Amino acid sequence: MDSGGVVRRFALLAAVSVAAAAVVSAPGAAGAGRAWFTSWAQSQDGRADTAVTGQSLRMITHLSQGGDAVRVRFQNTFGTGPLTIGHATAGPSAGGAAVAFARELTFAGRPGITIPAGGEVWSDETRLSTRPDSDLAVSMAVEGTAVPGRHGAALRDNYLTPAGSGDHAADVSGDAFTATVGSTYVVSAVDVHNAALRGVVVPFGSSVVDGIGSTNCGPGCTQPGANRRWTDDLARRMVASSAPFAVANAGVSGTTSARSCPAMPPSVAGLDAVSRLDRDVLALHGVTAVIYYYGTNDLAYGCDAAAILDSYRAVFARLRAAGISVYVTPSTPRPGYGDQANLARHEIALFVRRGNTCDGTCSGVVDFDTVLADPLKPNSILPAYDNGDGIHANAAGQQALADFVSVPMLTRSGPGSHPMR
Repeated sequence: MDSGGVVRRFALLAAVSVAAAAVVSAPGAAGAGRAWFTSWAQSQDGRADTAVTGQSLRMITHLSQGGDAVRVRFQNTFGTGPLTIGHATAGPSAGGAAVAFARELTFAGRPGITIPAGGEVWSDETRLSTRPDSDLAVSMAVEGTAVPGRHGAALRDNYLTPAGSGDHAADVSGDAFTATVGSTYVVSAVDVHNAALRGVVVPFGSSVVDGIGSTNCGPGCTQPGANRRWTDDLARRMVASSAPFAVANAGVSGTTSARSCPAMPPSVAGLDAVSRLDRDVLALHGVTAVIYYYGTNDLAYGCDAAAILDSYRAVFARLRAAGISVYVTPSTPRPGYGDQANLARHEIALFVRRGNTCDGTCSGVVDFDTVLADPLKPNSILPAYDNGDGIHANAAGQQALADFVSVPMLTRSGPGSHPMR
């Protein structure tokens, strides 16, 4: 074979390898059949404020369930150009930027990969034992310069080495990671391999799902990295009750259920529930149930009940078609709502509670409105649960939300568990 033929054959083999990697990451392909389940997620919602150049990133993920192997989703959804990862590792966090050890991650057998703008890739499976309710550090060395995609509200510290410092992805010590960021760059999901698990619950919504308020535990107290979102508290309840289910958060602050509302800010355009559904829910593995907590921003941005309910029905229909149960919470209180917004909130609540099945379109109701509302001022949050902004729950409120969810209801989720209509 001539040299040109060798080059062409190598290029073809490379393309096949990349295509095979893409198949492995397809939703459902590695779900219950191969015992892969998404144990942690943070949906990308924009891009980093500054570029990264020839440096290493260490992102701390918090697993809801453990297993005997992991794989990681790296996304460049909102990147401004290609992102080249020369080397990546994963290992148990040892506190701060340190890790207990670093295990190599590969991509179709290779140590690095270039992800185009708008693209994503799952790493190959890597043998690594993990535990429920534990932190896993994912590190990568970025080659060249890129503006990476990110999830804005990590609610914990993540770590970067200085620009031009090179590859520190395998460092056990955190000494080289001298900068902290409050966002999660590039890493958007972690799967665990665990044959004992039966499914994944995905809370899907805006800032009330994202966990805003969860670091507020009282005067003078902050808990970055304490994992006190109601979704984290729910995951711990799952573990404590021996329920074989993971919880993967799909909250993005400021977003809406409806595609557009009159006062919607440009920063969240294209991040509505329908637009995010494939990427942030259906692309995860082993999903059996969604807790749908959307609508508060829709009302604040001027959407009426008809537009919001149309979006609900569209999302619920797609989830049910995928065999995923959907449990819905009525829109929770917000003191800034005017009369029209509160009338719309009431109409949405009637729809959701009708038959406890959203009039036959959802699987059940998780009535967080009942938990958070002040019984004396039902359009306001109970003071003991108020983060101080009248919108979000503090740490005590987050725990109350998690405690309200019926774990047995969620464990009955999946194909055939929702009402027929």
